[in-house]
Amino acid sequence: MLEMKIAAARAALGEVRSGMKLGLGTGSTAEQFVKLLGEALASGALRDLRCTSTSQKTEDQAHSLEIPIEQLAKIAPLDLAVDGADEIDGILRLIKGRGGALLREKIVEQSAKRFIVIADESKLVERLGVGVLPVEVTPFALEVLQTRFEEMELQPQLRMRDGAPRVTDEGHLILDVRVPDDRDIADVVAWIRDQAGVVETGFFPREATEAVIAGERGVRRMGRM
Repeated sequence: MLEMKIAAARAALGEVRSGMKLGLGTGSTAEQFVKLLGEALASGALRDLRCTSTSQKTEDQAHSLEIPIEQLAKIAPLDLAVDGADEIDGILRLIKGRGGALLREKIVEQSAKRFIVIADESKLVERLGVGVLPVEVTPFALEVLQTRFEEMELQPQLRMRDGAPRVTDEGHLILDVRVPDDRDIADVVAWIRDQAGVVETGFFPREATEAVIAGERGVRRMGRM
C-alpha cells in the first residue's frame, strides 16, 4: 500500500514546475508528496516554490524538509493543490477529513486553480459514505448537534484522540456521522450545513479537478466529467 501512495505522489509531483504556488495536503498519501517535494527542492530539480499547508502537521513536516511555507492569503490563488482523500466516487466527489484537517483542506483547495487528488485504488467507491463523514462543529453546539444528528439517524460519534476530544487546528471538534444507505450524501450534507454550529463537512463535491490513482496495475488518472 505504501508503494501505491508513493507512486501516486510521484505522479503528482510531475505536475509541479519551478516558481509555482502550491497547497500541501494532509494525510498519509499527502505526506509522501511533501517528502518527494522536499527532495526535489534539495536536489535543485525544483526551485522558487511558494507553499501553504492544510494543517499544522503538514507545516511541521514542510519546515523539517526546508520547504518554504507562507500564509495562504499572501500567495492565493494557488497554481496547484495536492492532497489525498478518504473516499472518491466516479464523478470525483470526495469524502475527506478523517485526518482532522477538513476545514483548512477545503479552504486551501478552493483557492487553487487545480486540485489533484492522490490516492491508492482502495479509496475508490461506488457510493460515498462507505465510512464516516466528518463534520467540524463548534464546542458550544456539540451536544445540541449530537442530538439532532441522532434524530436524523446519522449515528454521530465524537472524534477522540489520546482519551480526549480531538480538537482541530481551528479549535473546533469533529462529529463523525454515517450517511444512511437510502439517502444521497449531497442531500444529507445540505441538511447538516443548515444547522447552526456546523463549521464544515468533509464532503468535497466540486473541488477536485483531477485524480491520480495508484493500483496493482500502475497509475491512472481521472478527470472531471
